[in-house]
Amino acid sequence: QVQLVESGGGLVQAGGSLRLSCAASGLFFENYAMGWFRQTPGKEREFVAAISRNGENTYVTDSMKGRFTISRDNAKNTVYLQMNSLKPEDTAVYYCAAVNTYSSRTYYRTERAYNYWGQGTQVTVSS
Repeated sequence: QVQLVESGGGLVQAGGSLRLSCAASGLFFENYAMGWFRQTPGKEREFVAAISRNGENTYVTDSMKGRFTISRDNAKNTVYLQMNSLKPEDTAVYYCAAVNTYSSRTYYRTERAYNYWGQGTQVTVSS
């Protein structure tokens, strides 16, 4: 049974930092490209960042470039999202997702590409 468990969310002041973690189990982690998405009430889920199987290729959506970084540790079956210079508009539930892919260098930016999802972790940024 595949499980993705996010952690690291919480309440932070604007300008602060958080590091989200997503621990994967029940799958061979090295075969999966990973992604982070976020969602606020009443809005569609939004792509945040993605990383290839081998961790060499990453993508962060334009509005978060320079503030957010995605990384992974295949030995720990974990993907991370480092978030710096947080803004109130970053408040959302953050989800990690996994997709089984043949290519070691490909990442995916669309929600429908992903096979598995975590339950989400709340991030709240106060002004």
